[in-house]
Amino acid sequence: MFDLNSGWNLSFAGCGFLGIYHIGVASCLLEKAPYLIKGATKFYGASAGALTASVLASQACITKCCEDVIEVAKEARKRNLGPLHPTFNLVKVLKSGLNRDLPSDAHVLASERLCVSLTRVCDGENVLVSEFSSKEELIQALVCSCFIPIYCGLIPPCFRGVRYVDGGISDNLPQSEMKNTITISPFSGESDICPRDNSTSFHELRFTNTSIQMNLGNMYRLSRALFPPEPKVLAEMCQSGYKDALRFLEENNLLRLEHPTSGPTLQEIPPNCCCKQTETTKDWVLRRLRLLRKEHWWLDEQIALPTHIKKVFCEACQGKPGLYATVSEMLPVRVASYMLMPYTLPVQSVYSVAQRFVEWIPEVPADVRWLAGVAGDVYRQTWKGAPSGSVSKPCLRTCMSEPPLSTERNRTKDGNNMPALSSLDLHGNYWEIPKSTSSSSNYHSHIAPSSPQQVCFFVGSEDEPHSDVQQ
Repeated sequence: MFDLNSGWNLSFAGCGFLGIYHIGVASCLLEKAPYLIKGATKFYGASAGALTASVLASQACITKCCEDVIEVAKEARKRNLGPLHPTFNLVKVLKSGLNRDLPSDAHVLASERLCVSLTRVCDGENVLVSEFSSKEELIQALVCSCFIPIYCGLIPPCFRGVRYVDGGISDNLPQSEMKNTITISPFSGESDICPRDNSTSFHELRFTNTSIQMNLGNMYRLSRALFPPEPKVLAEMCQSGYKDALRFLEENNLLRLEHPTSGPTLQEIPPNCCCKQTETTKDWVLRRLRLLRKEHWWLDEQIALPTHIKKVFCEACQGKPGLYATVSEMLPVRVASYMLMPYTLPVQSVYSVAQRFVEWIPEVPADVRWLAGVAGDVYRQTWKGAPSGSVSKPCLRTCMSEPPLSTERNRTKDGNNMPALSSLDLHGNYWEIPKSTSSSSNYHSHIAPSSPQQVCFFVGSEDEPHSDVQQ
């Protein structure tokens, strides 16, 4: 049972294009338990989860947010390389959508209530931002939280003079360890609201504070996080979020209606969400032959999405009318577009680079200074362990003659045994080479080479009995 006496928070996990799952969860909470949204103390979020949290904190329209997610997914899918195509600019699309959907006083409503997870570039630490002085600053924080290096660009965005990247890199589910935080994740695991997969796997992956069960369902979701599926699959994910949120409310006895009603009357029956009202002759023939699928076949009929959300998916799943849209979807045309990609891609890349360079001109000074600072830090780290002064060369010593024998060592009890020498006696056997090569050569010429002689060494003290080692 979830305790609401001490307050509660909502935390949305980062998930890329799977953020449509959060839309389904939010629509269920707004419809079935709106007090959980109005009375929440904090809204935490990272990456795509921060976008949904900002919509709830700023009281923006959830329907427009759903439309934006679908439009971004369709915009990425219509290119041959998907979101990796050089003409697809995710940061630009996010900024335009947030500027259009968030209210003008979004920063006032979100301050002290919305906490955006960011990853600082300089040290990789996680930062939670909850104060916003303007709407532009709020949008910039959300863009930083969604910026995936290399996937979204090479130079990370700046927030209040500091460079940040995707908050999911350091903390993908902020404040999930708190007992009064309702965690929401599109990956099946140990989150409060998450899918329930029929899997017998007990293995779990902890990715930056997010529980991900190791099964095929999560593998598919991970593959769709950065490469969006078609709108019908997005509709299934949205309905999955709605269903999981409804199950959480039922299991914790949180279903409360502030204004209960006995049911919709005839005048209050919601209209059909599809624009298509009449049945054509072709549809009638296919339906009679049982070749025509039901409307909304991708949705579960037992779980009804809100009408305004369902209408968005109906419009997205319907094909675009017109001859060009019909021809472009034909298989031969699509195959030809892939075959011509080696010729069309360079032209599109040049155009995209030129367009981005023009948009980048106002930010060139700040970005160049940051790149220079990064290069300087790398240079200092590379030469940090190098010594400042020159290294002194060790003295070179050579053996010129055999070591002198002391009188005590010459005394041997047995004439056949050679005298024992200690390693300390070898010190006098070496000296530094003179700097003058001529004098040293003359000196060596007067010294006759000594005959080889057998030298004995001993190990240990003289008081203890020892055995001689011949060398």
